[in-house]
Amino acid sequence: MGKLKNTGLIGLGVVAGVAVSLQFSAMAQKTVEPPLPLEELRQLADVFGLIKSDYVEPVEDKKLLEEAISGMVASLDPHSAYLDKKAYAELREGSEGKFVGLGIEIGLSEDGYIKIVSPIEDSPAYRAGIKAGDLITRLDGQPVKGVNLDDNVKRMRGEPGTKVSLTIARKDEPQPLSFVITREEIHQKSVKSRMIEPGYAWLRVSQFQEPTVDDMAAQITALYKQDPHIKGMVLDLRNDPGGVLQGAIGVSAAFLPKDSPIVSTNGQLPDSKQVFYGRAEYYTFRSEGDALAKLPAAIKQVPLVVLVNTGSASASEIVAGALQDYKRATIIGTQTFGKGSVQTIRQLTADTAVKLTTARYYTPNGRSIQAKGIVPDLLVDENADGDGLNGLRIREADLTKHLSNDRDPESAKAAAPVNDEMEEQLRIIALEKTRKPLEFGSKDDFQLHQALNHLKGLPVQLAKAEPVVVQADVKKEQKK
Repeated sequence: MGKLKNTGLIGLGVVAGVAVSLQFSAMAQKTVEPPLPLEELRQLADVFGLIKSDYVEPVEDKKLLEEAISGMVASLDPHSAYLDKKAYAELREGSEGKFVGLGIEIGLSEDGYIKIVSPIEDSPAYRAGIKAGDLITRLDGQPVKGVNLDDNVKRMRGEPGTKVSLTIARKDEPQPLSFVITREEIHQKSVKSRMIEPGYAWLRVSQFQEPTVDDMAAQITALYKQDPHIKGMVLDLRNDPGGVLQGAIGVSAAFLPKDSPIVSTNGQLPDSKQVFYGRAEYYTFRSEGDALAKLPAAIKQVPLVVLVNTGSASASEIVAGALQDYKRATIIGTQTFGKGSVQTIRQLTADTAVKLTTARYYTPNGRSIQAKGIVPDLLVDENADGDGLNGLRIREADLTKHLSNDRDPESAKAAAPVNDEMEEQLRIIALEKTRKPLEFGSKDDFQLHQALNHLKGLPVQLAKAEPVVVQADVKKEQKK
């Protein structure tokens, strides 16, 4: 049986399949335009005319043409897309690390309500007294149960200064609580850190945004103020779906020797054939200065572990691949998503654009991660008794029309996991429903504990079985 690709349970957490390494630019310049396929364009015009004249009800010209553009771009690969006004605005918000809303990180509870994972510090929700663990049962008086989580998120978004009412169920409170919160522009931090025990630091990057490098530099500086003699650091990239390419270059550069090649790209356009180095010009935005210039020198030598899983994609794979190639860090976790392509935003109008795959990217040693991913140095499951739902998630190689791996085409033909029978998958899902949701960085974080063991020179509990990978038409199954 194939993976449970159609069940919503597989999509818990970050959906890495929509991850992107983004570059923003104006329309590409090509000095010689290829001749237009006139016959095919006449057919398109004929179909347009038939719909306008014969369809059962009138259809707006704009809708037909936008759908035609959208279908044409979407037919290329899973990550190319036409961005209408709303989609383009949302993409810009995500890359800039800001949006208009309430300021809460949310998930879906077992009962179908919206669970508050954490209020963002100094956000409207934080100031109103919303707490982690609260359940939102109604939005503006309407029930949230049975409504798609994305649709509920849209209901909480809106214009600055507008209000939304929340009905909250809170543990130990006998009656539901009511809050009326005014929406504001939220600046979301993509980096957080703390000393998890004396001498050992945890640094998490949840997404690569324009402020990520600055935020990371501030967090590292704060960690070394707490403890100038850090003995080991864990860089946590689990469930990091990617983001802007500059963020990945800057995070890698913080730990590598100055001016090291970080990633290279190759595509049709001359601009897509590049090598990106660990220099400020490659990771800063709008000439705001070098955020890494004043980092403690010790960051270049501190023993480092990078945590990854199937939800680590795109820009996070660039970081893991670079640090692995230079042997700067030990990669621990499970095989990553395998998105080794770069999407460039080509603006069409003031508020629409095309997100187009323009290149493949390669690690410093020339490895292509496309449809393959990063294989950790030490394979460690999410839990002591197995990889849980993480092992059931789809990867790039599972997506329809995914790009091939041009450097190692056979490696992209990943075989199904050993436990790929429907009965076993249902057993895992049932087990995970009884398990407390994992909070990365918590005392119950098994993979983090194994990373600490490695930094301390203690034994690490490895995964029961490594993934099965086809290489040169020879199937190899390795077990530890």
